[in-house]
Amino acid sequence: MATVREATLDLLRSLGMTTIFGNPGSTEEPFLMQLPSDFTYVLALQEATAIAMADGYAQVTGKPAHVNLHTTPGTGNAMGNLATAWHNKAPLIVTSGQQTRQMLLIEPLLTNRYPTLLPMPYTKWSYEPARAQDVPGAIMRAYAQAVQPPAGPVYLSIPFDDWEQPADGTPAVRQVSTRIAAEPDRLREFADAIAGSRNPALVIGGAVDRSGGWDAAVALAEKLRAPVWAPPLPERAAFPQDHPQYRGMLPPAIGPLAEQLRGHDLVLVIGAPVFRYYPFVPGEYLPEGTRLLHITDDPEDAARAPVGDSLLCDAGLACAALADLVPASDRPAPSAPAAPPPPEMGTPLSPDALFATLAREWPDDAILVEETPSNVKALARHIRIRRPGSFFAASSGGLGYGLPAAVGAALGERHTGRRRPVIAVIGDGSLHYSVQALWTAAQHRLPVVVVVPVNQEYAILKAFAEFEKTPDVPGLDLPGMDIPAIARGYGCQAQQVESAGGFAEAFSAATKADGPTVLAVPITKKVPALI
Repeated sequence: MATVREATLDLLRSLGMTTIFGNPGSTEEPFLMQLPSDFTYVLALQEATAIAMADGYAQVTGKPAHVNLHTTPGTGNAMGNLATAWHNKAPLIVTSGQQTRQMLLIEPLLTNRYPTLLPMPYTKWSYEPARAQDVPGAIMRAYAQAVQPPAGPVYLSIPFDDWEQPADGTPAVRQVSTRIAAEPDRLREFADAIAGSRNPALVIGGAVDRSGGWDAAVALAEKLRAPVWAPPLPERAAFPQDHPQYRGMLPPAIGPLAEQLRGHDLVLVIGAPVFRYYPFVPGEYLPEGTRLLHITDDPEDAARAPVGDSLLCDAGLACAALADLVPASDRPAPSAPAAPPPPEMGTPLSPDALFATLAREWPDDAILVEETPSNVKALARHIRIRRPGSFFAASSGGLGYGLPAAVGAALGERHTGRRRPVIAVIGDGSLHYSVQALWTAAQHRLPVVVVVPVNQEYAILKAFAEFEKTPDVPGLDLPGMDIPAIARGYGCQAQQVESAGGFAEAFSAATKADGPTVLAVPITKKVPALI
């Protein structure tokens, strides 16, 4: 008779989930012992790093990823990036070891006292099976829950003595729908409102990219001849940023965002929340006389929106349906915004000088993973995302996601056979939240290029301090870190480059390397404008 462990491994094979991200602990070893050769265990040196790697992997492959955490301490370590995975709508199946059932009553060391509550509210489902025989079925349910819209992480706490118990059998592999079609009458109402609009604007969010809706979004925008914005703080790019109708990212604050939309009688938001705000700048949510229509596959996003009428639908399907339903507009198409002026190439480089140089060397098919909060506006001025599945960032506001997500993305590119280059732009403050991800990249010889703008400070927090009128906040400077030495210590190639020419040469070589490269680039210190 098969054991619970054997039945679970068979199920994971059938689901195509033979890659496991994790950091093992004593309560996980009974599951991980003698792991079959067709499984790959991706070791992270910290649990938050494991979650972010799995997130990046799931997003580039378009398939759910499995993360194995260590009971209470491991789950606690993982929580920051678990929250990011939830906001990113990344389908993760997170399993965690629990103490043996024989001692749970007396709560020995490493007991997860409240296993279903600990990861909440950043999981779609959290469960500890009532009996060992329920473990395989719980994993099948977790899979179905994780991939159905809105996708997201699920969590299973599994007592470690369950694995060797006799199984009831391997559960049937079930197929579930991952896309929601629109209510026809409601869709027609939206189409009529758009067709009757004098001056509509589009806000195209990350769900369009997740659903493969780029072409449909472009077709809709071109038919309407409407300007297109990215939503505030997007986790993915969902519209070609070199398109003449693209207008950039909306500001993440109530008053300035409404002002940006002034003059538009209708705003159509597809595949993004309404809206992701921070910091608080008061004002009206919309300009007077502006109507908002919101299309999302997430009922919670629809419910929490402070304004607008909503329609539940897959973002890509909605774009395609509306492109068929609305008539072509005869209004003049928006012209392309002026290109930014070329920056001066001094030493140290300004952020604009660094990213202008990066743009000149940028591989056409590269993936960008971004976590440089104080420099993100400068980065967006120069690096334009032109194709689907090419930009990933944390939508939670937390740090420590970008570097391990880039490692997971590179592994996903290898496993899919596409092998697109992955380039991470990670601030020196962000880097050290999850710097141990460099070791995993080196061990797997993943060709990730990590560009680190070094300003030796938490510049974004200095911007907040100015905005919040809170002077002399301690702990905002970061002197004395030798980033290349740290990276080499983890097994990466690394160097510090000072000039535009030196960076271009080093970056070009890094894109051809067969392992990870870290390029630390000192930049000018300037507190950015928050809005």
